[in-house]
Amino acid sequence: MTAPRIPAARWPAARPWLGIAARLGLAAVWLVAGATKVDDLAASGRAVNAYQVLPYDLATVIGAALPFVELALGVLLLVGLATRLAAGISAALLVVFVTGIASAWSRGLAIDCGCFGSGGQLAAGQAPSYLPEILRDLGFLVLAGFLLTWPRTPFSVDGWLAGDTVEVDDE
Repeated sequence: MTAPRIPAARWPAARPWLGIAARLGLAAVWLVAGATKVDDLAASGRAVNAYQVLPYDLATVIGAALPFVELALGVLLLVGLATRLAAGISAALLVVFVTGIASAWSRGLAIDCGCFGSGGQLAAGQAPSYLPEILRDLGFLVLAGFLLTWPRTPFSVDGWLAGDTVEVDDE
């Protein structure tokens, strides 16, 4: 049995709307992730350090910078400016995050990823949730991949600068 296919004529009409959903969805992810960490940069640094792959000083600097990078990506995607660049940086970050989580899992570390908050070492008796975190980030990576391939979306600064107009099929 083969999967149902979208008729070829509908794909060009649906793609921009799927693109805006991907762009706004990924923007929301970055804005929430950055906002939950920006108030406590030291905790963000401890979360990065918990992965035990970087020297402490470098981990804390990266942890302190990460919320601002996430917020910047979120704003760029929200307004649709430099969408392909923001999607590429998003994809690279997500690959790093998936690799880091998989590394922590394979080394038997018991940490919270710190993706949407403080993160760091888990208390005794708490179990990490690595598989759902990896699957979630892979889903976000699919959104970034979509935007890398089709960065032009309705209601975006990129489209406005290029003079794009949105055509909606009434049928």
